[in-house]
Amino acid sequence: MNTKQPPFAVAISVSDSPDLAAVGLSEGHLKEIMAELAIQILAADADLVYGGDLRTYGFSQLLFQLVLRYTALEDLPTANRVTNHLAWPVHIKMSVKEIDALKDEVRGAAEIFLMARDGTRLALEQRRSLQTHEPSRDEWVSGLTAMRNMQCSTTNARVLLGGQVANYMGRMPGVAEEALLSLQAGQPLFLIGGFGGCTRDVAEAMGLLEPWSRSRTDWRGRHEFDGWAIQNLNNRLTNEENRLLAHTPFIGQAVLLVLSGIHRLRKHAQKQPSRARYLPA
Repeated sequence: MNTKQPPFAVAISVSDSPDLAAVGLSEGHLKEIMAELAIQILAADADLVYGGDLRTYGFSQLLFQLVLRYTALEDLPTANRVTNHLAWPVHIKMSVKEIDALKDEVRGAAEIFLMARDGTRLALEQRRSLQTHEPSRDEWVSGLTAMRNMQCSTTNARVLLGGQVANYMGRMPGVAEEALLSLQAGQPLFLIGGFGGCTRDVAEAMGLLEPWSRSRTDWRGRHEFDGWAIQNLNNRLTNEENRLLAHTPFIGQAVLLVLSGIHRLRKHAQKQPSRARYLPA
């Protein structure tokens, strides 16, 4: 009897949090929980999907390094386990030489896919024929939203952590838009709010947390969370567990709660038609 579970892809949304010092944490803690989440999700035989930054020492590079190390230690295949989507405005300002170098750098750790402005996949050969340029504001907004919509429709769950609420390039803070798209689609959503940032703001807006001294209610798009509540997270955690996940600053506890939800979702999915997920052509 074949007991292998159907494919399950988890999108991770993470960026710097402006509240780390206020909650007694550091950027090192943020990277540590991302590392633990990535390793444990892979160990649970789920795939990782990411669409974040490619800065030196950014979260993307950290994720790639972790995957290489983990799969080497465990002697596991990496094919199609981690996917990084480059939105149109991210890669159109890169030279083809830079894109080729990036693909080579992460080979064996992740698949990198280029997205067209409408969120469809753009083949590298197509990209070679396009002129590199600095994207306009409209390109940033439409390209990021299209990529996030595509991710939402091709993954099984999303995890949110941290998130800036200033100096963003999309129509609202990136973590917020990804949360909103998941809610609108009924996609299971996990809010790790104990590290502050936009994730905590979203959890507060949805009634999981009480306002605090650093509450921010004026970032663009915050009002769009009015009317969404804890039951809309759809992640198979209890209300009590979701409130704990939104509050705890303890890495082990937060990771365990996310894994519990993923396990319950997969168990439930075995009885249901599986959701579509991103598969390389």
